Amino acid sequence: MSLARIQDYRLVISIKSIARDLGISHMTVSRALSGHPNVNAETRRRIVARAAALGYVKSSAASVMRGAPTAIVGLLLPNIVNEFYARFANALAVLCADLGFDLVINLTNDSAARQADAIRRLRALQARTAIMVPAPGQLAGDRALHEGMRIIHLIRASDSGQTDTLLFDERTAIMSAVVHLLDNGHRRIGYIGGSDNLSSGRERLSAFTAALASRGLRPDGELIRTGDPLFETGSRCIAELIAETKIEAVVCGGFEISRGALEACLNTGVKFPDDLGFIGFGDLGAYRWIGGGITAIDLPADALAERAVAMLNDDQWQNEPQEALPCRLLIRGSTRMRMPH
Repeated sequence: MSLARIQDYRLVISIKSIARDLGISHMTVSRALSGHPNVNAETRRRIVARAAALGYVKSSAASVMRGAPTAIVGLLLPNIVNEFYARFANALAVLCADLGFDLVINLTNDSAARQADAIRRLRALQARTAIMVPAPGQLAGDRALHEGMRIIHLIRASDSGQTDTLLFDERTAIMSAVVHLLDNGHRRIGYIGGSDNLSSGRERLSAFTAALASRGLRPDGELIRTGDPLFETGSRCIAELIAETKIEAVVCGGFEISRGALEACLNTGVKFPDDLGFIGFGDLGAYRWIGGGITAIDLPADALAERAVAMLNDDQWQNEPQEALPCRLLIRGSTRMRMPH
């Protein structure tokens, strides 16, 4: 038989054709291939071996028509240029593959409109779940768009409080970062983070101001900058703080913000910590190699992926719709003791 004929034959292989070959009922074949326990072990072995020999592939479309959920899981991220998002996506893809889920990745660029389009495409694929870092803002009809699909939010909480959510417990790590700077002689400590229309932006700034208050200090509005969670925000804000204030150290409250602020400092020859104490957000791979190392708030990407997959498999997760994973402060040379000028 020619290769073309073999390929054509494999396209029409069905449960019924396997049943005819083995002289058994197609219901027995269906049960065996679906892992049903009420099939004799030897019969199951023969069925699985024959299906493998013929190149049988289960039809997802047929399963959906019978009312079974698809194995498609959507992942919506602002981007994958960010090293943290790339690490998380990689870890999640591996875990999904191990469990037989098909991961479909969509990039939103933090746009509510792009997010809505991605959800529509996933619904057209009859995806079972969408795991997403929600974009700032909400479009009219967003809630109706999610009907029939399980939504799991990452990093940023839903304002409605009605969505399964996996967050980071960054508060302790951010407060430790501020106290660490104070203990090392830094006094005029700046902060650059996301705007208050993001739950993550509000929580991170709250942790920063709470740390100052724990030492009897009041936050100086001149040293605080917030904006969209973008590389450009970090680059612009650190330049403003250096030019316009007598800043001694800075804590970053966002992945891309941290990247932008650090690159701007490196491009202008800022030395850590002699010119500026610097604490990044998310432990990028390069941080340990820059100068004496960049102190950073480490967010556990692998643990986040593992918990997200656990939520996929737990239909009762709505009973405990929110979980926060702990972060840690990694202390390196960029925040060592400040020498008086």
